[in-house]
Amino acid sequence: MSEPGSVLLVGSCEPFSGKSALVLGLARHLINKGAQIRFGKPLGTSEEAERKAAGPDFDPSSTPMAERTPTGELLLDADVRFVGEILGLSPDQLLPCLHLSDPSTARDRLLSGDLDAGLGLGRLQAQLGTGIDQITLLEMAGSLSEGLLYGLSLPQLAHQLQAPVVLVHPWSDARSADPLLEAFGQLGSLLAGVVLNGVAPETMAGLLEAEVPALERLGIPVFGVMPRSPLLRSVTVEELARRLEARVLCCRERLDLLVETLSIGAMNVNSAMEFFRRRRNMAVVTGADRTDIQLAALEASTQCLILTGAGEPLPQLISRAEELDVPLLKVEHDTLTTVEVIERTFGHMRLNEAVKATYAVRLVAEHCQFDRLDARLRLPVPA
Repeated sequence: MSEPGSVLLVGSCEPFSGKSALVLGLARHLINKGAQIRFGKPLGTSEEAERKAAGPDFDPSSTPMAERTPTGELLLDADVRFVGEILGLSPDQLLPCLHLSDPSTARDRLLSGDLDAGLGLGRLQAQLGTGIDQITLLEMAGSLSEGLLYGLSLPQLAHQLQAPVVLVHPWSDARSADPLLEAFGQLGSLLAGVVLNGVAPETMAGLLEAEVPALERLGIPVFGVMPRSPLLRSVTVEELARRLEARVLCCRERLDLLVETLSIGAMNVNSAMEFFRRRRNMAVVTGADRTDIQLAALEASTQCLILTGAGEPLPQLISRAEELDVPLLKVEHDTLTTVEVIERTFGHMRLNEAVKATYAVRLVAEHCQFDRLDARLRLPVPA
């Protein structure tokens, strides 16, 4: 159990499970109850990893994943800074990373056989020793094994610090229990509990009635069950344009719009209009020669229109898009490739927009039983 100066690790069994959303919601809960908190990520995210996911035109200066001193020393991961800004934390409440995960340093550590956290862990322990009556939330790497090269995997750090762990885990069906059972096997009593995320709304009732009690009987407390959220899975038009290497034909000032769903305009115009009416906050992908579909999409809940293939849009289409403030993107890919890139992007974006953060805090508050977590961990939360 945690004592004053508590450390709580927030982890996951696979990447993009919702750790940052859970951290925001949990931190807001603790702050509202008068607790003093700190936040950090022991293993920083690399620019190289982001570049690999984003494609060859990734510009690290546009989305810095971590800040460094002139000597190259790692300071704050960008996710840590974003959470700090949302929560209004002071600089001394944000902990620097111990190591930066990137291909070159990983290779160096592998070849040297240097597989422990070294001085970094000592610095962390020294920082934690100064946090009397504070709760330190540490967001761990994306899976149980990630960080082993640095001695900073979730099980390693949990055992080294004897710190409790809360896992956030996507749930689709009973097979989703396997990674949780693996985590329980590695963490034992240090696994304080789990939050199940991304649950289809129509399965919520059954999950709460059957699978959640079954997990509890196996020794895995469930502190929350959160429904799938299109908003939290959404992506900005700007991010789509970057990943698609698209030309922005109009409404560049509207690239901050959030896209929640994807529609493909490959049917006849009457069918398309009926389909578009049932969708919201769409990106519509269609051929550059399908002016009928393009105009129909502009009259629906369309956040951006993505034109594929050869040819250029008609001037009247651009004029209508400008009237309705809908960005037009032109890509050189075919429709299938374009759709594949967009689908890979949904649900794999960091929580880096204020509107998402605000919604995440509310979603977590509505669906997580943090009073039960407080009691289980004996966190130093004012009465």
